[in-house]
Amino acid sequence: TRARPHARAMSASLASPAVARVALGAAKRAARRTRAVIARAKGKADEPEDVDPEEIELDAMERMEKTMDAIANDFSTVRTGRANAAVLDRIEVDYYGAPTPLKTIANASTPDAQTITIQPFDKSAIKDIERAINESDLGMNPSNDGNIIRLNVPPLTAERRKELAKLVSKLGEDGKVALRNVRRDAMKAYEKLEKAGSFGEDEIAKLKKSMEDLTASYVKKVDELTKAKETELQKV
Repeated sequence: TRARPHARAMSASLASPAVARVALGAAKRAARRTRAVIARAKGKADEPEDVDPEEIELDAMERMEKTMDAIANDFSTVRTGRANAAVLDRIEVDYYGAPTPLKTIANASTPDAQTITIQPFDKSAIKDIERAINESDLGMNPSNDGNIIRLNVPPLTAERRKELAKLVSKLGEDGKVALRNVRRDAMKAYEKLEKAGSFGEDEIAKLKKSMEDLTASYVKKVDELTKAKETELQKV
């Protein structure tokens, strides 16, 4: 499978301050699952007061980090004026009647700044791969020599840059919706704790405020990523 160094670098720079807390959250959830198994074995159910509010926040943070990874990967598939094999990652090929990610049936590389080459593991799939590329929104025309497919990356026109900027904006907005869905789930968990009497109103209010701040910080990161990608698209 082809690596995506650019996407990994973007997500790693975002995730590094939170790595320790995310790891702690994973460890706490593992311990909680163990306690739950023991409780069920004894004929008991988890009580609301057993829920650690910090665990709720750490779970939300982990999900938000995964959302940021997904956004970075999505942005890496939006092509600029230079060849980047990651733009093929969203391409699915009708391979033996089943939609199949292109990257699982071929190797892609960039021999120079304006060319992407695709070498299928199965040469009989060349026509199917070319059809999938032609039907995609890449705006590139494939050619082949019977063994390898070549894509010449044309310079982006002003109109194409605008179209791709709109796509990037939409991907960013989709990411922010996903972050807010995580926040919604955390808020519901806090409300359950409050109804169960596990925590007082003031304590729950503080937890909710912390979750709002956490969400806002990730939304800001999405805005920064979106702006950086839009700026990249405008470079000639």
